[in-house]
Amino acid sequence: MTRGRNRGMRTLTDSRGILWDMDGVLVDSGEFHFAAWSAVLAEYGIPFSREQFRSTFGMTTPGTLAVLCGERLDAALAVEIGERKERAFRDAVRGHARPLPGVTGWLARLQRAGYRQAIASSAPPENIAVLVEALQLGGYFEALVSGFDLAGKPDPALFLKTARLLDVPPERCVVVEDAVVGVVAARRAGMKCVAVTTTNPAEALAAADVVVEQLDLLPADTFECLLPAGEIKPCAENG
Repeated sequence: MTRGRNRGMRTLTDSRGILWDMDGVLVDSGEFHFAAWSAVLAEYGIPFSREQFRSTFGMTTPGTLAVLCGERLDAALAVEIGERKERAFRDAVRGHARPLPGVTGWLARLQRAGYRQAIASSAPPENIAVLVEALQLGGYFEALVSGFDLAGKPDPALFLKTARLLDVPPERCVVVEDAVVGVVAARRAGMKCVAVTTTNPAEALAAADVVVEQLDLLPADTFECLLPAGEIKPCAENG
């Protein structure tokens, strides 16, 4: 899934982009994913622990299955399991998804300030569509980009593709993430990163520029500090 819209010409030098991961950043969907994985994998006799969930959260579904099962699954069975898991997730999350604290306020504030915003998620396109509709956040994003068919995080392919769609140089982008692999991918893309401790503890996300418990606790000048329009300002210390 790649959806974008042109909002007129602007120079690359004055463009600033915010790339939002979805699960664990815009919405606390982790428990829905864990329940879907656990139920489906149990039917195939594949064990699945909380630790395995934390270590694979943020990866694509095929990437998760590769970590869990290695070469034990043939391609057709992996597709079957993945499709069943994602259907179970979408069925569970409909009517229950809510934006995490601070999300709507930051999206509106950044939009008013002229930042170009996109969702850049490893989730299948159907999941992105369901959650954006459920959260009623579609009006804030210039692109909805799924990395489902790209190299998975920590590869930076998803973030680099999203920056191209926004017409914003990587060094003028901030990624908002909650997964360790997402923070690594942002760094490899040459982007700044804000990490939220929805899924992982702060120490696991220490490679990010800013780590915060939830978005409504971010200082008001966080994004201006990371991507200054003019004079460079010192950022608050990580943590």
